[in-house]
Amino acid sequence: MRRLLLFSTLCAAVSGIACDSPPKDNGTVKEPTLISRAILPSDLYQPGPPSGALVTPDNGVTGPLPGQPIPGFSAILDAGGGEFWAMPDNGFGTKNNSPDFLLRIYRIRPQFRTEKGGSGTVEVLSFVQLSDPDGKIPFALTRQDRLLTGADFDLESVRRTQAGDFWFGEEFGPFLLHTDANGKVLEAPIPLPDVRSPQNPYLPGENAWTLRASRGFEGMALSTDGKWLYPVIEGALREDTDPRRRIVNQFDLAAGKYTSQKWNYRVDAEFPDAVIGDFTALDANRFLAIERDDDQGEQARQKKIYLVDLRRMDAEGYLEKQLVVDLLRIRDPNGISLPARAGEFGVGDPFSFPLQSVESLEVLDSERLLIANDNNYPGSDGRWIARDRPDDIELIIVRVPPLRP
Repeated sequence: MRRLLLFSTLCAAVSGIACDSPPKDNGTVKEPTLISRAILPSDLYQPGPPSGALVTPDNGVTGPLPGQPIPGFSAILDAGGGEFWAMPDNGFGTKNNSPDFLLRIYRIRPQFRTEKGGSGTVEVLSFVQLSDPDGKIPFALTRQDRLLTGADFDLESVRRTQAGDFWFGEEFGPFLLHTDANGKVLEAPIPLPDVRSPQNPYLPGENAWTLRASRGFEGMALSTDGKWLYPVIEGALREDTDPRRRIVNQFDLAAGKYTSQKWNYRVDAEFPDAVIGDFTALDANRFLAIERDDDQGEQARQKKIYLVDLRRMDAEGYLEKQLVVDLLRIRDPNGISLPARAGEFGVGDPFSFPLQSVESLEVLDSERLLIANDNNYPGSDGRWIARDRPDDIELIIVRVPPLRP
């Protein structure tokens, strides 16, 4: 009984999300299990100017689009009360095709489907529009009104401080971008020393890049004490002799600069080009990382969440990894993912999350992880057997064996 009371108290205190009763086997699960799922349709356009004029038609979608799509979530943060901050990236995948996509953070409220019911839908409540009215960004922007677009930055991660400010990790620089709670840029973008992508606006020459395009700050953790950011480059540096190395950096929020501290993360040998989809703090020293390939549907082979401890390195100086969830093999004994929609791939028991860009991870409590996808609208179609329509945005909650002591 005491275990049940502790579990109920913990669940009630986190996120406002209704919790299922814990399994009877000592109150924990022995393997990752799907307990909740919600879906945001891919074509639920939001208020704003038409977009997608430069998007290549795909999966039955042709631009321009009647408003602003939500092209998946590259980051998600618990906002309390059952609500979340959810952030798309630069829009349609490239700097050249996204000048009409506005950079925003959406506030959403999922109505999760669980074994006890629930609609499995997602309500979009509001958004914060990113802008630079004070001219803090020193290079040219796309719009004269200085609303930020996907041609200006490729935002891939976000963290919120106790003061309510937002810090974004992005890929064109790669930069850190700092805004207030209303999305107003507070300072010039902060570069990572000696690291530049081909889209970096300060690139001194066409061949002077040191990091491949779209390999910047996909994941970025905020320490549990709020003092440090841990942005991770999702690919290897150009001159690195180990193509599997992914560098975890440390940024001092009080000092406003990077420290000299770095850690080396190594992706699995079978997937040397795997990327880090997200990086999230579990406690003061332990973090969770999404490690994924770029495939989808039946071709997907690597969609995993690993635990690392910044105090524990192997003999070669790389962070030791412990597998937490294989997202392609999740138990669904209660049929949360059923009944299958027409043409749906990967549902049932086991449930699979075979989506191309699994990029959002939030720790809800010691046994529940929230995971969401970037659907690269309209390009990704891994959920559908015929691969003929855009993936929706899916949010799932997976119960795992306890992660915290």
